Order: sequence, then structure tokens, then C-alpha cells
Amino acid sequence: MNRKVKAHSEWTGFQESRPYGKKYDLRTDFVMVYGISNDLPERIEGWKRAGYTIHLMTGVSWGEYQDYLYGRFDGRDHWDEAQTERSGKHLLHGKDVPYMVPTISFAEYLASHIKKAIDCGIEAIHMEEPEFWAAGGYSEAFKREWLNAYGEDWISPHSSPDAQYRASKLKAAMYYRALDRICSQMKEYSLVTYGRTVRFYVPTHSLINYTQWRIVSPEALLVSMPSCDGFIAQIWTGTARTPNVYQGIRRERTFETAFLEYGIMQELTRGTGREMWFLHDPIEDNPRYSWSDYRKNYRSTVVASLLHPGVSQYEVCPWPRRVFEGSYLTEDGKGKETIPGEYATVLLTVMNVLRDMHNHEESDAGEAYTSGIGLCLANSAMYQRGDVIAPGEEDNDAFKYDGTTTSDLLSSPQQELLDWSAFYGLALPLVKNGIPLRPVQLDNILTFPGYLEDYRVLLLSYEFMKPEHPGIHQTIGQWVREGGVLIYVGDGSDPFHNVREWWNNENARRSYERPEEHLFESMGLERNPQEGEHKVGSGAVLFHRVNPAKLSRSSEGANQVCDTVRRALAIRGEENEYKENGLLQIKRGPYLIAHVLDETNSPSDSVLEGAFIDLFEADLPVLRRVELQPGEDCLLYDLSFAHSEDELPSILVSSSRIRDEQLEGKRFSFVSESPADMTVSTRIRVASAPRQAMADGVPAAFTHDADSGTVLVRYPGVPEGIEVILNW
Repeated sequence: MNRKVKAHSEWTGFQESRPYGKKYDLRTDFVMVYGISNDLPERIEGWKRAGYTIHLMTGVSWGEYQDYLYGRFDGRDHWDEAQTERSGKHLLHGKDVPYMVPTISFAEYLASHIKKAIDCGIEAIHMEEPEFWAAGGYSEAFKREWLNAYGEDWISPHSSPDAQYRASKLKAAMYYRALDRICSQMKEYSLVTYGRTVRFYVPTHSLINYTQWRIVSPEALLVSMPSCDGFIAQIWTGTARTPNVYQGIRRERTFETAFLEYGIMQELTRGTGREMWFLHDPIEDNPRYSWSDYRKNYRSTVVASLLHPGVSQYEVCPWPRRVFEGSYLTEDGKGKETIPGEYATVLLTVMNVLRDMHNHEESDAGEAYTSGIGLCLANSAMYQRGDVIAPGEEDNDAFKYDGTTTSDLLSSPQQELLDWSAFYGLALPLVKNGIPLRPVQLDNILTFPGYLEDYRVLLLSYEFMKPEHPGIHQTIGQWVREGGVLIYVGDGSDPFHNVREWWNNENARRSYERPEEHLFESMGLERNPQEGEHKVGSGAVLFHRVNPAKLSRSSEGANQVCDTVRRALAIRGEENEYKENGLLQIKRGPYLIAHVLDETNSPSDSVLEGAFIDLFEADLPVLRRVELQPGEDCLLYDLSFAHSEDELPSILVSSSRIRDEQLEGKRFSFVSESPADMTVSTRIRVASAPRQAMADGVPAAFTHDADSGTVLVRYPGVPEGIEVILNW
């Protein structure tokens, strides 16, 4: 699918609701001015004067929309459109800020404000976070939508799996309708009124996170929406630190969860022609952590994202003002402090490295990893996530949100549901053993031909999701017959097998008790085959009659997953292709990105030798040996990458945006742009030590490293740009 090329290079950007400020002017390619408040024109103008391409971002499910709620927009009170849980309480994002049911009326309200942004000349619009809580579905507006959609009176979502599934499927469809309506209208408005196109994007959490947090969103539906130009993958410490269970241990696994989250978002748009930005956040919405905690987890998410080379555009920070001007806990937890200067420099370095990433292809990883292994995941996983409420805790919102809270009152099955162990029971054993597993967007299989060509082995279970179309099985069957190996894991115990769907439609020519019966039959097998191996054409099916959640409870379960993948490759005659590894790493141009896995069968340190610049340190030190312990990450610049014919001096890495490089005799100069009140570090390859370094006419500190042939210059940051001169 070919889509219109952007008029500008927009490799990195950020979102900010505040007016322009020098301390959080990150010098990216674009800024997403957030919110449709009355001061929008002034905020747009401030960022435009700073040289930015201007986008608008606003919430499609929540925001400061009190004029709509209280009838000032159209004369009618709209609190009946607030998402409501079964106790009658509204689901709120803040005071007078409910999550909204996406009615046509609400879509029209949002469109009326977005027109004003288009009038101000914005080039793209981001409709953020189309979110409908699984715990919702009890408002009067939703009851009306149910009647219109299903032609029957509303049924309480918590009353049965079928009611929950149908309610959630309707919630996703409603947000698709709202976004399609808004985006189509506004594209037409911009073209008719101003003769210019405007692009529309949807910033959204990953399908993995929304499912675990029990939120319903359109996700894969939007890939087929003509008016949607792409997405921002909203993945950060706050989503990735959500606990999960591996080998019976429940804890945070930020790197592994982020790796899977970024993976499913890369797969969402692979081959579709849609754009994708990966988001990183140096802190998170929860302010109760220290800077060292934020820093550790930020490194893990950055490295996890860079291990997916199919994406090279990034939202480098949401809300930079709260990062560079906010205060967070000190290490002793007794006070608060603003961002340490060294960490600020590191962040700026990483942000500028991200902007360079599109210039470099992935280097050949050689034979180090087992590639081509996928785990199927579908939108319908979100439809199976209802209320989880402990006895006596009906009014405790902790059990209606992100699933990170535990309680002794919860039964083991309830906690397992919160942890979404059916998915992680299949995913974590492979990632933990150094197999770069790809979550596969099952919904895309029918839409995009050749979507499975890169895969050798697929894992599939319908115990935590369902196929929404029987044609999916025809495609999988053809893939197996051509040599793929499908691993199906399930015991048929999921109560959602009984929802009213295509596989058990009494009016259909054939009806099935569970969707995998149709899957097996479509491949020429019995509806309920025996456990074990079944040859299908040039490929095979491996069937394990076990609930995948059980595999998360022990090391034996984890080993079973890995052993089955090993056997699948052996069936293909590729038994030597199965390789476990304690290190996940990738080379993208000069950048070496790596994470050392923990909780593996034989955890050990990893040592990298060569000549590297450590991009996670403020002074960009040159290292000959990098030793990483289990659970640690690195982002390095490999000095062996530079070509001998490169003209010297040349800038290798900087915590600023560089422009106007000039070499005149024995004088090298450039302009360095960065936020104010920051210390900039720039490492430059040189033929010899400079005599002098100047920054804005003032002597600047510099250190020459003769062994690496580089010099480090440090100086204060200025958004407008500071001229740096090296003299020999």
C-alpha cells in the first residue's frame, strides 16, 4: 500500500500541553501541541516561532471537555455518555474528566474543536488513546448503542462471557466509527477550505498492554481505516513494568515486557504502508519513584525498542516540561529533587541518537539467534477481559484498572487473569532464553498478503483470544502446508469458547464447539486430534492439550515451550537453527544495542570488547571493554564503524542537534542546539588534539583521547544554537 510521503522529515517529536519553554525545547523535528483549549493559537504560534513543524494531539476518550458535559456546547447535558461501571460510578481520568462513550454527538463535538486547529495551520492531528474500559458498559449512552447495534435490549456485560465479549467488541467498533468519522471529516474540511491535506495518527498503547490492563481499543481495526495514516506506540516504563509471571514468580520485567510491546506494534504496521513512531518516557505518570529508578527502566525500554529495526521514528518524550522542570523523590524517599544534570545530558544524547537511527540499516546478525518464531495475538484478546473484583472489594477501583495490584482476597484464577498468564506463559520462556520472539498481529493475516512469509514457527492459542473470521484458518492452513509448523496450545477450558460467534452459529452449514476445531479441520485433521505431532503437507501441527497459563507456573512449563519450538524446527530439518542466548543485541549502523537476560537457565555476565562510546553516560566515555551483568542494558557507538576516508574532524555523537558544520583550514565550527540550562557533550573524531575549544566566544572544556582519536567538548545548551569552534 503506497501512502503519501510527508512534506518534511519527521523522525523525532514530542508532545507538550504548556506554552513554549526554552528548558524543554528538545530541538526535534516536530512538536505535538496538546489539547484544544482556548489558548491553542498562542501555543501553536510559540512553537512555530521556534522552528517546529506543528501537530495537534488531543484525547479522543478523555480531556478537558466540560463544556460538552455540562451542556454549554449544544444545550444538552452529556454526563450520560461518561463510561460507567456496574456500581454506577463513573470511570474518571480526573475531576470532571470522565472517559467518554464515543457517541456520534461526542465525535461531532471533537470535530468542531479540531477545525480550529486546522485553521491555525497544523499539519497533522493525533487522536490519542481511544480507550473503553472493560469494566465499563453500564451508561445510558452505551445501552442505546447496544440496542442500535444488536437490535435487542442491553445485557449487563458482567452477566456472562458472551455479554462481556459482545460489549467489548461493540466498544472497539464504536471507537473505530468515531475516529473514522472525525478523520474523514477533517481531511475533507482541510482540503476544501485550505486546499491542503492534513494527516491523522492514533497514539495508542500496545495490544499487549491494553489487554492486560483490561482496556478495549480498535487497535488492528485502524490499520484498514483509509483516513488513518499511522500510529504512535505508547510504550514506556509505566506500561512495561506491569508485573507478570514466569516460572511461578510474579514481578516486574520491564525489558521483556517492553520488547514484546514494541514487537506487536512493529507488526501492527509491517507491510501496511502506515507510519509508526515508538515512544519513550524518561519518567512516567506515577511520580512516586526516584530518578535512579526512572533511569534504569528508561534504559530498558529504549534498548527494547531499538531491537526492533522495522521502526526508526520516535516520540522522544511526552511532557518534557515535567521531566526537565519537575521534582521527584530523592533516593532516601524523604524529599524531592529536580533532574540531575548528568541524567539530563544523557537523555539529550539518547534523543539525538534516536533522530539519527533512520540513517542506518540493521547489520547482519549472523547465526546468533533463532529467527522466524511468532506468537499470534488478536484484537479479540481485549474482548475477554472483564471485571476482576475480590469479595468485599466491589468499590475498590484498584481491581478495575491496570491489574498491578494484588490482594489476599483474590483467588488464584483471578490473579492469573489479572497477570494475563495465558499469554505470558507462551511468550516469556522464549524471550528469556534469547529467542527474539515476534508477536504476530493475527488480524492482519487476511488483510495483507504474504504477512506470514517471514515466519517458520507460529505459536497459537484460543484460550485467551478468538479468531474473528474463519478465513484466518485458511491462510494459516496454507502457510502450514507450504512448510510452516504451527504449535497449538489449549485445553478448551476458556468459557469464551461459548460466545455467539461464527464457529458456533446454529444457522451455519457447519457448527463447532470451539474455534480450534475449525482450524484443525481446515488443515485436513480431525476436529479434536490427539495430542502430539500431525503432518500437514510440507509442514506440521504440534498440539499440546494444556492451558497456556499453566506453563507460567513452573520451570517445567517454561521448558516445555522452548522444547516444543526446538522440536518444531527439527521437523523442518532445522534442528541446528534453535539457539538459546543470554544476550540480545543488534547493530544498527555504528550503534550497538544489547541487553543481558536474567532468569535464564545459566545467567552470566557478557563482555563486549572493542572501542565504544558509552551513550548512556553523560561524558560519553570511550571504553575498550564493556561488562554487563544479567538484567543490564547498553547503547554504544562502535568507533570501528567510521570509514577511513571520512573527512576529519567529524562529529560522532552529541547531546544536541548539530547544524552548519564548517572546516576552514585549521578551524572547525558547528552550531549546537539544545534546551537551555543543560550541559551538552559532543564527541568528535579528530586527527590530532585541538589547541583550543570555544563555545559562543568563551573557552570550553575539552578532553582529547589519543587512543581513540576523539575529543570531548562540553558546553552550555542554547535552543537558538551556540557556535562551537575548535582551533588547531
